[in-house]
Amino acid sequence: MAAHSIRVPAMWSPGRVATRPELQTPRASRGDSLQSPWETERPAKKLRSGPDEAEEEEEQRWKPPKRKVVLLVAYSGKGYHGMQRNAGSSQFRTIEDDLVSALVRSGCIPENHGEDMRKMSFQRCARTDKGVSAAGQVVSLKVWLIDDILEKINNHLPSHIRILGLKRVTGGFNSKNRCDARTYCYMLPTFAFAHKDRDAQDESYRLSAETLQRVNRLLACYKGTHNFHNFTSQKGPREPSARRYVLEMFCEEPFERDGLEFAVIKVKGQSFMTHQIRKMVGLAVAIIKGYAPESVLERSWGEGKVDVPKAPGLGLVLERVHFEKYNQRFGGDGLHEPLDWAQEEAKVAAFKEEHIYPTIVSTECRERSMAQWLSTLPVHDFSATALAAAGTGAKVPSPQEGSEGDGDTD
Repeated sequence: MAAHSIRVPAMWSPGRVATRPELQTPRASRGDSLQSPWETERPAKKLRSGPDEAEEEEEQRWKPPKRKVVLLVAYSGKGYHGMQRNAGSSQFRTIEDDLVSALVRSGCIPENHGEDMRKMSFQRCARTDKGVSAAGQVVSLKVWLIDDILEKINNHLPSHIRILGLKRVTGGFNSKNRCDARTYCYMLPTFAFAHKDRDAQDESYRLSAETLQRVNRLLACYKGTHNFHNFTSQKGPREPSARRYVLEMFCEEPFERDGLEFAVIKVKGQSFMTHQIRKMVGLAVAIIKGYAPESVLERSWGEGKVDVPKAPGLGLVLERVHFEKYNQRFGGDGLHEPLDWAQEEAKVAAFKEEHIYPTIVSTECRERSMAQWLSTLPVHDFSATALAAAGTGAKVPSPQEGSEGDGDTD
């Protein structure tokens, strides 16, 4: 480490060190569970007797500058109980459990910041649900800007969690509050769109151009501002927060993986509520398959309760988060980079191809989660149930309603 000329504080005196015997013992001997190199390499305190020794001691206590940054995070969510760390619930492993451990072990943050994430001003753009993956999650926090910081963090992470980029941001930056919009994709086998009476309901099904057009016409109906209280739980029809703005939603051209045809639905919105995207996909599939009339979509935005099925979480991926307003204000000020991650796009694409898509495909082929979920659609009553619920004001629980903890996003 390069020598630094540091002025000794006026209030410092050699006798002050001797009054704190706990500083005589290195951290490593006091049973710490997660120790960063900045702690374990710190020498035991010794009594000093002159200004030269005082400067040397202050130099040893020097830390790299702590700055507010954002990290671009990609992960496969299979086997995790969502993104957000659950204090006091260590049996439910989350992405942040592994991430915070890596930050401490790499020397980016002190151990007590890992124990209390508020001390490093940690904030995530989106809370992804159980089993949900991300290719472009962004978190903001304060870290020590050590050399080779990304390499050191990734060395302490499993291969299915990667930090793909880092950028400096303004001191008051909050990744959740500064985020203008979020883009998700939902990957599903195309036999989910097979009509229940006319088409093959298995892996031999191939999506026709005509059916794809109908799917996209239906998905386009979600665009704009609607009352999505029927697409989440514990939201009343008159709560302002149930109104959400969807910028776009469409299905891309299908492709084959391991003999099975898949398609990807993309949806971009300002924000989404718990299970909202999975229910948007679920209702669209129910309509395309012929279990529900198209009119149920318009009715779902009214005050009456509609029984909306929730598609499996396996295929949902946080694709990208957007910071247009921040970029306009700070991206060109000469001090901060715009948060567009253009240089990291190749790494994001490679991560999806290596860790996210293969996991979705192999799990679908092995566990048949979509096929099993499709078999529950006849249980839903999209007409009488909705009318009864509207008449009584009672909440009609969906057979697929669960308590999976965190939502698709905040």
